[in-house]
Amino acid sequence: MTPTNPMNRRKDRIDELAASSGGTAVLVREAGTVDEKPGVSLIASAWKRLRRNPVFLIGAGISAVFVVVALISPFIAPHDPAVGYLLDKVRPQSNPVPGPEPGFPLGADDIGRDLLSRLLVGSQQTLIVGVVATVFGLAGGLVLGILAGAFGGWVDALVMRIVDVLLSIPSLLLAFSIAALATRPTQLTVIIAVAAVQVPIFARLLRGSLLAQRHSDHVLAARALGVTERAVVFRHMLPNALGPVIVQSTLVLATSIIDAAALSFLGLGNPNDRQPEWGQMLGRAQQYIYDSPHLAVYPALCIIVVALGFTLMGESLREALDPKTRR
Repeated sequence: MTPTNPMNRRKDRIDELAASSGGTAVLVREAGTVDEKPGVSLIASAWKRLRRNPVFLIGAGISAVFVVVALISPFIAPHDPAVGYLLDKVRPQSNPVPGPEPGFPLGADDIGRDLLSRLLVGSQQTLIVGVVATVFGLAGGLVLGILAGAFGGWVDALVMRIVDVLLSIPSLLLAFSIAALATRPTQLTVIIAVAAVQVPIFARLLRGSLLAQRHSDHVLAARALGVTERAVVFRHMLPNALGPVIVQSTLVLATSIIDAAALSFLGLGNPNDRQPEWGQMLGRAQQYIYDSPHLAVYPALCIIVVALGFTLMGESLREALDPKTRR
């Protein structure tokens, strides 16, 4: 048996390491000759893992179905959610909530409105509140995070003390307090209250990402070349610091939906029940929870499943994009 040459074993090991590493893979074939293979970017590498991750696929599937249903709900709802089609069958003593029947598979509420139609159309209001509140919270967090992370010094200290105060208050309590300040609760007050809760989360995350970028090689090189501080922040630091923030926004969207439903459940949301919303429907169903629990079960399940979908998708994105938590 011919012993293996140590030099050949070393070359084979180098070839294996080069093939599995990021960037351009260089394989040594013979002395003085190399083969270069195109490397894989972080996004492409993350997508390769995500499309094989059943948790991500389940979360993305739930989220996609929710978004599609919310967008087309006015067209697929079998009835007008504001009209009491079965009002003549409501009997306060014997039949306060009409049950399922042909054309009304889930039955109706206490004033005869089709429950299935209200659930479908209510998804649109839930999506609007969740997305808009997340966008507002992200915008506010970007402003504070850029001020703190890019400039540092007393600006960083001041902004972070404000953020610390906001984070020290439980999120739902803070949202309740802000929503209660409005003289008349509306959908806009819910959006503002939920967005205010998300601002310090985005601000702290972006600030940490920017601080990590301040002393990176490409930022130091840009400053050495005389690039203005504004260009360094917005062209070199910020684009590289937004990755974790974008992933966090997916998780925050799930939290926003839950917080908005909680505010509507407590009567701090839109008082007009002609525009159905899941949290509002859940709150209205409490007086019939013993005799007709399905009025509360259906909207509660919708909230849970949608929040679970965004959470699963966000956690999978975080694991795929963060080298420290990749599996």
